[in-house]
Amino acid sequence: MKCRHCGNDLRLPFLDLGSAPLSNAYLNEASLRAPEVWFPLRLLVCEECWLVQTEDHAGRDALFTEDYAYFSSFSSSWLAHAEHYTRVMIERFGLNNTSRVVEVAANDGYLLQYVQAAGIPCYGVEPTASTARAAKARGIDIIERFFGMVLAEELTTAGRQADLVVANNVLAHVPDINDFVSGFTRLLKPHGVATFEFPHLMRMVQGKQFDTAYHEHYSYLSLTAVQRIFAANGLRVFDVEELPTHGGSLRVFAQRSDAGLYAVSTAVTGLLGQEVAAGMTRASFYRGFQAEAERVKNDLLAFLLDAKRQGLKVGAYGAAAKGNTLLNFSGVRPDLLPYVVDRNPAKQGGYMPGSRIPIVDEVHLRAHRPDRILVLPWNLRSEVMAQLAYVGEWRGLLVTAVPSLHLTEVLVA
Repeated sequence: MKCRHCGNDLRLPFLDLGSAPLSNAYLNEASLRAPEVWFPLRLLVCEECWLVQTEDHAGRDALFTEDYAYFSSFSSSWLAHAEHYTRVMIERFGLNNTSRVVEVAANDGYLLQYVQAAGIPCYGVEPTASTARAAKARGIDIIERFFGMVLAEELTTAGRQADLVVANNVLAHVPDINDFVSGFTRLLKPHGVATFEFPHLMRMVQGKQFDTAYHEHYSYLSLTAVQRIFAANGLRVFDVEELPTHGGSLRVFAQRSDAGLYAVSTAVTGLLGQEVAAGMTRASFYRGFQAEAERVKNDLLAFLLDAKRQGLKVGAYGAAAKGNTLLNFSGVRPDLLPYVVDRNPAKQGGYMPGSRIPIVDEVHLRAHRPDRILVLPWNLRSEVMAQLAYVGEWRGLLVTAVPSLHLTEVLVA
């Protein structure tokens, strides 16, 4: 396989999770009676540009279908994050009713609703029909297509260039990363700014977050790799912020390379130095991750088996894609974990891909009163603890498996 950015041969392994179904391909009653398609799930490292990437097995049309089930607005903490981002960007870049904001991968309008409320013209690009419908229901202008150079050229020709382009948790999701980034260069006005948020590979390794690996994530990103990719496609990174979201993310600020309006901040050179010091430009940094993933898997299985021997009632919370990676790599099935609770009605009544564990609503949790609740979206642990405060009434414990097995008592308010 060749590197999807620089074309270098990929030889350095990073993570091998065997095979898995697509992590957002939730099942229904009919599909339970049919075979599932599983793909190899293996990550490799480019030793030229240091981009970590999945082997190419599943195309984007198979991953981002019209019934795509991830809706950003079901997380209250993510909504708060989006609202705060909007306020800060308006102030920092002087956006007003003569500006234009575009979000690529606008999902259900979770962010553009705040831009629109501020009176700033905006539109979104979102290829999945399910989330696009939700955004349109909010009155947001949505272009239902995949983003790349062809669409950016069409939008620019139509006079729809942007002062600010937002790309949250999408840079990792594109198979042709060069075409995708080039589209931002074309869509930006000469003085425009693009911001990209994505999980930071350094935090993924440090936090043993192997469950964030799934086919939908084609790339696993460091600032070192992103800076190189951007420079090759007409963008210059001028600032970066470290964020707590998704277990540790980066927000990268970029401008057109031919603009030069913003000086490169010391934060950029500082973080690049941190990555070098951590060893991210050496093969040794990537070689121990497989063993960490296997340790997490073994500890989770030991916990579930021990709970079953003790006669404890166990459930899970959050039918997240990362949870599917964890459960399928660990070989967990309904005999050890009988259900997963989720707040999203689009997932309720369905089944987790691979494990085929039923997805139920929160009423089921209150009725079942489990002794242990495995929280699959560990990145939302604080939010989930607040939502499940009532679990303390029957002295239930919340459990997370990543980065290590941890049990937390829920305190009744």
